[in-house]
Amino acid sequence: MAAKSKQRNQIRKGPHGGMQVVLTEDVAHLGKQGEVVEVRPGYGRNYLIPRGMATIPTPHNLRLLERYKIRVKQARDARVADLKNLAEQINKMPGITIEANANAEGHLYGSVGAAEISKGLRGKLLQVDPEMVNLDGGPIKETGLYAVKLNLGYEIEAEVKVAVIKAQDKK
Repeated sequence: MAAKSKQRNQIRKGPHGGMQVVLTEDVAHLGKQGEVVEVRPGYGRNYLIPRGMATIPTPHNLRLLERYKIRVKQARDARVADLKNLAEQINKMPGITIEANANAEGHLYGSVGAAEISKGLRGKLLQVDPEMVNLDGGPIKETGLYAVKLNLGYEIEAEVKVAVIKAQDKK
């Protein structure tokens, strides 16, 4: 009786004796998505593959990865278009006004930071997260008019004028 040998997905060995894997997402200090890299067998089997960061480079997996990369690129392009539209809206608007408690000289009792600026922009129906606000000199601590830069992501920047005024006493 002739024994049929099953063909398994053999793990390919690299030139340095490690296993070869295809990265399904960017991994710091290792490589970019879609690259075939050589890693130590334990790192590949116990960390990269179970977390979905890499697969074994079979022809089927390589075809799936190409399709996945196309979808990711389309999603990224759509996101960049949305962010450019948001930047245009921000640059066209006159600015926002933030009321804060201040003394007679105009020094704020607290400060106006990224969270308050983001909240003011959200009040104008602009989806800006606090991480996007770039306050170079730290939070604003005095009343006045400030030009605040926004880093929206994917190297898209905008600038908004922020007027910090003294809150009116409520009697």
